Amino acid sequence: MNRDSQKVFGPLATQDNDAPFAEPWQAQVMALAFAAAQKGIFSPAQWSEVLGIELRKNEVNGALDDRIGYYQAALRALETLLFASGKLAQETVTHRETEWRRAYLNTPHGMPVELSAGVDI
Repeated sequence: MNRDSQKVFGPLATQDNDAPFAEPWQAQVMALAFAAAQKGIFSPAQWSEVLGIELRKNEVNGALDDRIGYYQAALRALETLLFASGKLAQETVTHRETEWRRAYLNTPHGMPVELSAGVDI
């Protein structure tokens, strides 16, 4: 493990000793950020800076200071850094979001949403 990444990506803790993640996507965002830093796609310092910018945007926009807001900011920070690195294109994200939205709308109530329900054939 990269020594520098240990400083920034240490164990996550909450004030009330709750689990750090309420939803799987939150853990996935953090795991992807850690893996990208490990691969040198961006540095832990870049991650910290961009995450800080996104958290300040939350504050300016009146978003609640809660776990959901934090991980939404983390997702935006990850996307920003991946777009800047050229490892991810905005068009790719937009296309996938459209597929998931279509899948959600095409899935009967109570059934699990599967991406295949939203993919153009």
